Amino acid sequence: MTVETVVLTGAAGQVGSVLREPLRRRLRRLISVDRVSLVAEGANETVHQAQLAGIEDVMSVIEGADAIVHLAGVPDEAPLADLLDGNVLGTHHVLEAARRTGVERVVLASSNRLTGCYPAAQTVSAQMPPRPDGLYGVSKVAVEALGRLYADKFGLQVVCLRIGSLEPEPSEPRHLATWLSPRDCAGFVWGALTRPGITFATAYAVSANTRRFWELDDRLGYHPRDDAEAYADRIPEATSYFAGDQLQGGDYATADYTLRHAFDQRPTDRSSC
Repeated sequence: MTVETVVLTGAAGQVGSVLREPLRRRLRRLISVDRVSLVAEGANETVHQAQLAGIEDVMSVIEGADAIVHLAGVPDEAPLADLLDGNVLGTHHVLEAARRTGVERVVLASSNRLTGCYPAAQTVSAQMPPRPDGLYGVSKVAVEALGRLYADKFGLQVVCLRIGSLEPEPSEPRHLATWLSPRDCAGFVWGALTRPGITFATAYAVSANTRRFWELDDRLGYHPRDDAEAYADRIPEATSYFAGDQLQGGDYATADYTLRHAFDQRPTDRSSC
C-alpha cells in the first residue's frame, strides 16, 4: 500500500513524540495534531493544535490524507466517563471522519492492558478473549470493537496495535516481557500503515523480548529487532519477579491501582495516548 500523507493524532504524547521523526523521513507529508501547541520539525510536517472534539473537527484536519495514526486519548486508568469520552467517543469521531472523507486506513492505539489479567506464565495471542486489567483496558476493548465494526460494515482498513511498554530502555522487571523499543515502535506502525491486503488486524506491538507474554504476528510484515534481555543484568529484581505468581498487568492489575485512579475526580489530561 502506498502511503504519502499521514495524520498523526496525539503527536505530543509519548508514542507520538517517538513516531514523528521516523514517519517524517518516509512520508511526503506528515500532519501532526495535538491539543497542545506543536512546532513543525521539518518542511514536510504540518502541525495543528486542535481538540478533535467532534466528527467535523477531525474532518477538518484529515481531508486528503491516505491514512491516520490515532493516538490521542486518555493514556492511563481514569474515571470511566473520561475514558469513554476521550478514548471511545474520540475513536468513533476519527473512524467516522475517515469514512466520510475517504481515508482508507486507520491505525488505532490499543494497549497490552486489554489482556493484563492473564497470568504472566501464559502466552497470549491477539485472538484470545480480552481480560482487561482496569477501566483503561476496558476502553481499549471498545476501541478495538469500533475498529472491527468500521472494517466490517463500512470497508475501512483498520489496524489495532496493542502497544507495549514504550521506553528508551527497560527500567523495571515487567519491562523484560513488555518492552517496546522506539525503533520497533516505528517499525510496527509503518507496517500497520503500509502492509497490503489488510481489512482488519489486531496485533501486539512489542519487541522480540525473550520473556515476552504475547505472540508476535507476521501479518504486518515487521519483525522486531530489539530484546529487553540485553538489559536484564541492570534489573536485579527480575529473577524474583518472574518466579512469582504474577498477572501480566503487574501493578496495573491490582484493585488498588484502579481504585486510586478511576475514582479520582481531578481533571484528566486527554492530550495523547
